[in-house]
Amino acid sequence: MDKIIIKGGRRLEGRIQISGAKNAALTLLPCALLTDEPLTLRNLPRLADVDGFGHLMNQLGASTMIEGSKRDEFGRVMTLRASNIASTVAPYDIVRKMRASILVLGPLMARAGEATVSLPGGCAIGNRPIDLHLKALEALGAEIELAAGYVKAKVPSGGLRGGHVRFPVVSVGATENALMAAVLAKGTTVIENAAREPEITDLAMCLIAMGAKISGLRTDTLTVEGVDRLHGATYAVMPDRIEAGSYACAAAITGGSIELVGARKETMTAILDALIEAGVTVEDVKGGIRVTAGADIKPLTLSTAPFPAFPTDMQAQFMSMLALANGTSLLTETIFENRYMHVPELSRMGADIDVRGRAAVVRGVPKLHGAEVMATDLRASMSLILAGLAAEGETIVSRIYHLDRGYERLEEKLQAVGADIERVSAG
Repeated sequence: MDKIIIKGGRRLEGRIQISGAKNAALTLLPCALLTDEPLTLRNLPRLADVDGFGHLMNQLGASTMIEGSKRDEFGRVMTLRASNIASTVAPYDIVRKMRASILVLGPLMARAGEATVSLPGGCAIGNRPIDLHLKALEALGAEIELAAGYVKAKVPSGGLRGGHVRFPVVSVGATENALMAAVLAKGTTVIENAAREPEITDLAMCLIAMGAKISGLRTDTLTVEGVDRLHGATYAVMPDRIEAGSYACAAAITGGSIELVGARKETMTAILDALIEAGVTVEDVKGGIRVTAGADIKPLTLSTAPFPAFPTDMQAQFMSMLALANGTSLLTETIFENRYMHVPELSRMGADIDVRGRAAVVRGVPKLHGAEVMATDLRASMSLILAGLAAEGETIVSRIYHLDRGYERLEEKLQAVGADIERVSAG
């Protein structure tokens, strides 16, 4: 198993190309199941999760053709075509590795009228039930049962019908599944308390490019007028706002200055506002954003919440940055109940963090020290990389397969801005 070795204390400066968004890509791939024509996705990040989802699409009968496979290129182009749905079963051995696999449920129901999907896996960051996904599909007429670890769903004769979906709490995945199912349902579907994340808008824009009729974009109420069929399209995946935020934290924690090429300011307002409050300078530049560290890092009080508030996927990275702040910060995690697993590892590096239920008190320390640490999930992995970049001495991060799920060629991007970081084989 590979490890990453970092010799910290180097100021990072330069430009980093922001890749296509992982969370958007994994939502756009299953759109190919909604049509028998080709769907071409541009700016797809080279990630383990994207490859895994591609294998799942193959299992269901979609062909995949990849362009842009040169090792020195970021992103690639994939054309998917599901001329026929060969299987409506998403098996355990694929789904257990990636929670986003549940997103084939809505498209399979809409196109094939049935689906058998294993209950999902993914990062161990807390309980993430899929009951909201199932209730949304039931509101469109689906008949669903749970048996032997699988969701077994079918559509009565006549197909899915438009309906009223109101989520009791905001759910990104459930909004996505409902949206993909509704585009081919007969009649009008209204989705209330819908998630407003930029990735939802990206999905809607892709579906519209395929012929869907969706209104209410960027609001919490989406209205979908069902159509008889969708056609093929070419669509570019949005830049990854979480990757951009992570590298912004890298600039801040190392006292550096990094231009985030391709980053879209409007998709990461809460992240940038928090950075500015912490004393970081954020500037608009042509084609992106430049982030420059201040004289010191100021403490923050942050609470995670659905978009447009501060994202849970940035909590761990900010915690590493705030471990070196000049004062005490308070972070509150409201989305997932088990998302502080990086705290013991940061403590091994000298961070002073006290977890109290869903709150974490982070007392800034003068310096962090390199240590051997272990990644526990995707964003926790990045928090340890950030801490290692700033720490004195050598940091060794193991279980980095989590990183490969969400950060495209991380070591190369950081090396390009001056980091002393390398991946080594542990075997």
